[in-house]
Amino acid sequence: MRALAWCGMALLLVTALPLAAQTSKRAPVKKAPAAPVVTRIQVQLQCPSELGIGVKTRRRYCDVLTGRDPKGGVIITVPAHRGPLSLSFELHNRHMYSEDLIGAKRAFRQYTATVGVLAMDNTLIDRAIIQSDFRSASDLFDRIEGGAAPGGVKAVAPTGSELVTMQLPEDVGEQVAILGENLRVKRPDGDDNFIAPGRPIATISNVMLEYRPAPVSRTPPKKRP
Repeated sequence: MRALAWCGMALLLVTALPLAAQTSKRAPVKKAPAAPVVTRIQVQLQCPSELGIGVKTRRRYCDVLTGRDPKGGVIITVPAHRGPLSLSFELHNRHMYSEDLIGAKRAFRQYTATVGVLAMDNTLIDRAIIQSDFRSASDLFDRIEGGAAPGGVKAVAPTGSELVTMQLPEDVGEQVAILGENLRVKRPDGDDNFIAPGRPIATISNVMLEYRPAPVSRTPPKKRP
């Protein structure tokens, strides 16, 4: 009887082993799909009014003109993408530099410029504002090469700098435009407000786009007959 009992226990162990082996196996872990690579590029602008190249930064400065038609603004081409995009640029005020005004202590200016980023159907995406003061040459952000002023620079120069970052919707289209809205200037002898179309009221530099590229189509090209 004892021998039969031992045989029964051995049989139970043998039959239980395959089941234990099966239950101890884990399902293979699925790897999460790789996150889409984010691309960051410097934008090639269609600039209706070039200010020029900076002596210090070597940046290209493009003036922003007042207007209501996006076709007259600074045009940015939007690459093929998926999801929203991030647009960034540095916004500067424009100053007409004068040593005579500095010497006469009448050079103070406070500039407040407002620009808009629009889709090409004239839909406003977002606005940006820069306010900066000018009192002396140290307030200039850069000087622009190619002028008749001492040192071969232009009298007009960027002053102040505001880093602007905004999100563009996925369906924004193939282009967006930056247009000027208005410029307020405070001087020792009075204030001005400029809104007339076609006037340069600010300048931009270092324009960048950050986005996820659209997936490449894997459809084979059609064979020619």
